[in-house]
Amino acid sequence: MLEKEGSSEDSRDQISRQSERSTPESVWDYPRPPRLEPTRSHLCMIHAGQKIAETHRGLRILETSHPPVYYFPPEDVAMHLLKPSPRQGSFCEFKGIASYWDLIVEGRSRLTGVAWSYASPSKKYASLKDHLAFYASKVDECWVDGEPVVAQPGDFYGGWITSRVKGPFKGAPGTLGW
Repeated sequence: MLEKEGSSEDSRDQISRQSERSTPESVWDYPRPPRLEPTRSHLCMIHAGQKIAETHRGLRILETSHPPVYYFPPEDVAMHLLKPSPRQGSFCEFKGIASYWDLIVEGRSRLTGVAWSYASPSKKYASLKDHLAFYASKVDECWVDGEPVVAQPGDFYGGWITSRVKGPFKGAPGTLGW
């Protein structure tokens, strides 16, 4: 039995998160076009011993064959450590044009294209505006509710793999045609 942790809303959130953990979602049940939804999961990204982003107010994109991509509100990101990347933007047929961000941690080299965001997303994905998603493969640690993340294979997609999702996942060599 769960102990009460404050409000009944807190208890419902905890029960919901426990339920999510017990039944992995199949990425093959995710829709196309992708679904955007809020998440109260505790999301965290750490690099070079510094917490770069942490939130309970994230968004996630769920798309067929991909693990979830988590987006952080800019208020919950150490934006002073991020600079617009000279990397050319990319186009998503659903969300629009993505801009990339470089991470600069004192005493370390610049990590190019570590995150991306949409300054002017398409209407259906308007709530993504200025939220940032991070490539787990380019930073030291990413976490979802205390569970370490495994990066989605490949450098194009930025999904975060946890025990909550099951594949197979698009991104590894030979899967781009899926």
